[in-house]
Amino acid sequence: MRLRHRGGTPLHLGYCTNVHAAEDLDGVIAQFDVYAVPIRERLGSDVLGVGLWLAAPVAAALAADPALRARLRRELSARGLEVVTLNGFPYRSFQDPVVKHAVYHPDWTTHERLSYTLDLALVLADLLPDDVARGSVSTLPLAWRDPWDIGMADLAARRLDRLAAGLAAVESSTGRVVRVGFEPEPGCVVETTAQAVVRLADVDRDRLGICLDLAHLACAWEEPADALKELGRIGLPVVKVQLSAALESADPDALREYAEPRFLHQTRNPEGDAADDLDEAFERSLPGPWRVHYHVPLHVSPAAPLATTIPVMRAALAELVGGPRPLCDHFEVETYTWGVLPPALRPRTPGQLAAGIAAELEFARTELRDLGVRA
Repeated sequence: MRLRHRGGTPLHLGYCTNVHAAEDLDGVIAQFDVYAVPIRERLGSDVLGVGLWLAAPVAAALAADPALRARLRRELSARGLEVVTLNGFPYRSFQDPVVKHAVYHPDWTTHERLSYTLDLALVLADLLPDDVARGSVSTLPLAWRDPWDIGMADLAARRLDRLAAGLAAVESSTGRVVRVGFEPEPGCVVETTAQAVVRLADVDRDRLGICLDLAHLACAWEEPADALKELGRIGLPVVKVQLSAALESADPDALREYAEPRFLHQTRNPEGDAADDLDEAFERSLPGPWRVHYHVPLHVSPAAPLATTIPVMRAALAELVGGPRPLCDHFEVETYTWGVLPPALRPRTPGQLAAGIAAELEFARTELRDLGVRA
């Protein structure tokens, strides 16, 4: 959806398709009719933004074939869909029965991660609407924290230099600007915005920056105003914001039904006690309260003693769009965990999933409107 900041800057709001499992082009296009079009119609919007997730094989095929990219753009346009951002964090197989640590591979020490990200940038340059200034691609925060040493850090730094050069080449050949945002996440080499300021201080800030996932920010117990102030202090741009909410509870035992085998659910308390997954947090009896990296639908308030980190999201949005100029123009709802929610909360049909995503987008649109953003 296209919105407008009260200062006049266009803002883009969409949803991320990594909630769907397709890993070939025909499957990606089929999602549009099953989910995206019904979502757009429920919202009464002429145009719906979709933050595409393209697995590495389909990204490579599209990057190699201009005709395939033209086909994808036609398929989007015919359905009232547009793309300004891609999710390049998961490499492939993101909705497999077990994902866990596999989502962090290949990491930014590898040629595979660099090639995948540059493929996405080239694809996005051809998908961007003609009147949109730039595109964004989100990616993992370098790597999982272990193993990590000086040699790996140097290798990753060289990859990031090549990434910036590759993005410049995409701009030179297509005339379109694409920026890449590294997404701080608990357990990774870059867990927090404070670590981003240190580890990404020397990147090309015209082309590289931060993807700010608001559930991750909450799970790190960061204050949005402080985090954004630190990023602004060194001029590290927020190129994309993922609108997401994590689980929170003062009574950890109430979270047991959310322990599940597919995704990693990093758990933190405000004192800095940490576990890499819910099962581990229970085994170690971490003192509460807990915040858990478990993206939950934005518009749903769970029964007490459970809560979500929507207050953190609201505080972050106030900082991001509440001033005279927005600090970011790409906003993406990213609840990829619909399929692993407790059975009573889990959609059972594609129509129910589409309705849930539409409700999230309406919730997000209302939050932005309350801050003065308009259609």
